Amino acid sequence: METINTIELTDENVFPDEGVLKKVLGRSFNAYLELLKLFSDNELTHEWRYYRDGKAWLCKVQKKKKTIVWMSAWKGYMQATIYFPLRFLDDVLELKITEESKIKIMKTKNVGKSKPCIFEIRNKKVIKDLEKVMNFKIVIK
Repeated sequence: METINTIELTDENVFPDEGVLKKVLGRSFNAYLELLKLFSDNELTHEWRYYRDGKAWLCKVQKKKKTIVWMSAWKGYMQATIYFPLRFLDDVLELKITEESKIKIMKTKNVGKSKPCIFEIRNKKVIKDLEKVMNFKIVIK
């Protein structure tokens, strides 16, 4: 029987500091640190906040006031999601990202009129694709 992973960081009273994240992410914590460096290198800010509607801590990554990435912590990995209006889907699929990432994007259900591009950050390998999609999100209007 397949085990379904559930979102971590559901206790409103426990801020996801480095110690908490190390425990949740395990071996993928170093990939998370690489993500933070990537955000910093691109002049993005990140902020952890508890969201009552989702009953979990999420990290919002922004360029000025524009939200670029949403992150959530799961047992053993960080999930980074970038939302695009559906009109940009073809442009996203034209980016030089792996076929595996393209297939995952196409198979992900739309959220309203947006397409979520979800990346499971377990190691540094997928960060290259995330970076290309993130940079596209930064430049579009």
